[in-house]
Amino acid sequence: MAFKVEIDSFGNFRDSENRVLTLRGINLAADSKLPASPSTPSHVLENFFDGDNVSFVGRPFPLNEADEHLARIKSWGFNVIRYVYTWEALEHAGPGKYDEDFIQSTIKFLRKIKSFGFYVFMDAHQDVWSRFSGGSGAPMWTLYAAGLDPKAFAKTEAAVVQNTWPDPVTFPRMCWATNYDRLACLTIFTMFWAGKDFAPKCIIDGQNIQDYLQGHFIDAIKHFALQVYEAGDLGDDFILGWESINEPFRGFLGNRNLTVYPEYQKLQSYTSPTPFQAILLGAGRTLDIAVYDFGLFGAYKVGTQVVNADGCSAWLPEDYDDSRYGWKRSPEWKLGECVWAQHGVWDPHTDSILRSNYFLDAPDGTRLDGESWTETYFIAHWNKFADTIRSIRPEAMLFCQTPVLAVPPNFVELGALRHRMVFTPHFYDGLTIIRKHWSRYWNVDVVGVLRGKYWSPVFALKIGETAIRNSIRDQLKTLKNEGIESFGIGVPCLMSEIGIPYDMNEKKAYADGDYSTQIRALDANIFALEGAKLHHTYWVYASCNSHKWGDHWNGEDLSFWSPSDVKHRINGSQYSYTLTPSESSLIGAKQYSSSDESPITDTVGSRALEAFSRPFPLATVGIPQEYGFDINNAVFTMELYAEEEVASKLVPSEIHVPDFHYPSGDLHVEVSSGRWELDRTNQILRWWHDDGKQTIKIIGIRGGQKLKKERKTYNDFCGVGS
Repeated sequence: MAFKVEIDSFGNFRDSENRVLTLRGINLAADSKLPASPSTPSHVLENFFDGDNVSFVGRPFPLNEADEHLARIKSWGFNVIRYVYTWEALEHAGPGKYDEDFIQSTIKFLRKIKSFGFYVFMDAHQDVWSRFSGGSGAPMWTLYAAGLDPKAFAKTEAAVVQNTWPDPVTFPRMCWATNYDRLACLTIFTMFWAGKDFAPKCIIDGQNIQDYLQGHFIDAIKHFALQVYEAGDLGDDFILGWESINEPFRGFLGNRNLTVYPEYQKLQSYTSPTPFQAILLGAGRTLDIAVYDFGLFGAYKVGTQVVNADGCSAWLPEDYDDSRYGWKRSPEWKLGECVWAQHGVWDPHTDSILRSNYFLDAPDGTRLDGESWTETYFIAHWNKFADTIRSIRPEAMLFCQTPVLAVPPNFVELGALRHRMVFTPHFYDGLTIIRKHWSRYWNVDVVGVLRGKYWSPVFALKIGETAIRNSIRDQLKTLKNEGIESFGIGVPCLMSEIGIPYDMNEKKAYADGDYSTQIRALDANIFALEGAKLHHTYWVYASCNSHKWGDHWNGEDLSFWSPSDVKHRINGSQYSYTLTPSESSLIGAKQYSSSDESPITDTVGSRALEAFSRPFPLATVGIPQEYGFDINNAVFTMELYAEEEVASKLVPSEIHVPDFHYPSGDLHVEVSSGRWELDRTNQILRWWHDDGKQTIKIIGIRGGQKLKKERKTYNDFCGVGS
C-alpha cells in the first residue's frame, strides 16, 4: 500500500515524489479543551460541575465557520495540523458511554481540513488531568472513580481551579500548572500509571484503578479511531497518525521524601505545599502553607497562607452513592478516608508520616528517582497505546510524547521502538511564558540547568539578544539529539508545542497596538526551530480568543489569531503600504511577470504575523542542511544536498514564499543552479536544480515599498526596531 508520507532510514519525512517534507503547522485548537454546550470557559462557574451533561460538538469551532479559519491558516503556509481532542469529549457521560454525535461531527470536520490540503495527526490532549482539577482532558467521573470529590478541591487546594476562584480575573498567573504538584494530580496520575503497585486496595469493578483508568482511556481512543477510519476517506494519506497522551506526568512516583519539595518541582507559584502537606490538606487538616513567586532564577518564597480553614476533605464521603456511575468498589477501599493513609503512608491519628519514601521504589526494587519511572510505567502504557492503534491501522504513524523536558527512555533497549514512529517533545521559553515578558537582555538556559550543565544557575544566564536566541536554538538541538539517542536516527523529531504569550507586559500591545515585543519573542523561537531543523506545530489557534480572557483557559493567551485584533496594528495605527514595480524583482527571473496580481495575505486578526509568516521549505529535492529567515532584511537562505537519483526526476523543490514579506512577488532570487518560478496564488516558489550541494537566497526588495514617513526601514515595517 502506497502512503503519501513515508519516513526514511534517516528520519526524514518523504512525499510520493521522494522529496523531503518539512512539516510546519499549528495546534487546532485551544477551544477543543472546553465544552461547546453549555459553553464553559475556565472563568465561568455556572454549569461547571455538571460534567456528565456536556457536548463538544462544534469544537474546535462550528463547521460553518471552518472555511474562514482554515483558509487563514492555509494562507500562513502551514501544511500540518495537530488536531486536539480530549478524553472528556469522547466519554463524558460515564464509563463506556461514548458521544457518537461528537465523533461524527469530528469526522465531518476532518473532511473539511482534508479539503484544504493539510496533513493531520491526532492529539489526545490533557493538562493537569482534567478541567475539574484545573486543566483539560479526562472526564469528571474519573476523579470520582479515584475516590476524590472535585467540589471540595477549592477549599482543600487539592487543585486550584479558575472556575471556582472568587474573582477569575485575579486568578494567579500560571497557577494552573502548579496543580501537577497538588493532591488531585499527584494521586490520580499515580493511580493511572502504577495503581497496582502503589494503590493495590483500589479495586473498582474487579479491576485495579490503574487498569480501570488506562483501559477506559485507551478503549475510548480505539472506539474513536475505528469510527474515523471506517468513514472510508480519512486514511493514511491524510491522517498521518496518533499521538500518545499529552504531557505525561509522574504523580508521586520517584518521590524521595514526601515531607520536602521534590527536586523536580521547578514551578512554584501561589501556595506551594509539600507532597505530605498536600495529603494532609486533602484529609481535612488546616495548615499554614508557603506562598511563592517566580523570578529570574526560579521560585522564591514570599510568605505563608492558611489553607483549608474549614477542615474540608477532598475525599468522597463514606456515604457517597457509587451507583451514580454503576461501578462497584471493593469493600477494602474505604470511602471517607485518605487512600494513602489506607496504604500505610501516614497515620491519620497522629498526622505523622510513616513511609516518607513510599513512592521511591517499585515492588521489584526498581529505583524510580530521576526519569526511571518512565522505563517501567510510561513504557508499559505506550506499548498498550501503540498496539491499540496498530490493531486498527497497521501503518499509522505513532507520535510519541514523553514527559516534558525530561530525557526520554531508551526505546531501543526497552524493546518499545516501532516503525513509522515520531518523537514529539514540547518546549516553551519558561521565563517568557511564566512572567509574560520577553527580555532582549537576559534569559536562562533552562534545559542546560535541568541537565546539570552548570555548577550554578547563575552560569546559565544568557546576556544579550544574540546569546538568548542561540541559547534557545541550542536547547532545541539538545532535545532533538536526546531523541536520536533514545529512538535512533530513523525517528523524526517534531516539536508538537511551542509558542509565546501575546498578553505580555500587562497587555500593553492591546492598548497601543505595538506588537514588536511579541514579534521579537516569536522570531527568536522560530530562529531556534530553523537552526535545529525541527518540524513543528505551534501552540495555538483559538477562535474564541479575546483580549480580556485570552484563549478562555486559565488566563493563557497564545493564539496566533484573535477576533479582538480586527486589524494587525503597529505603534497604535493600522499599517499600510502601496507597491511599485521594481526592476530588481526581474533579475534572473524572466519567467516571472511583475504585472501579475495577487492579494496580500489577510492580516485581519493575525498577531505577530511578521514573525511566523515567513519562508520555509515545504518539499525539497534533497535534504536541507541549513535554512533560515532574516526578518530584519527579508532574506531567506537555504542550503541542501540533492542525491543524483532524486534530482534527475526533474521535480522541483518547493518553498513557501509569503506575500506578507514579498508583496506582489517583489523579490530577487539567487540560485546555485537551475531555474525557478513563482506561484503567487499559492505563495510557492518552485526551484528545479542539479544534484549535489545547492543553495538559494530569496531577497525582499525593500525599495518597492512606500512606507509611512515615520517608518523608514524594513525593520520598522515589521515592527521589530533596528
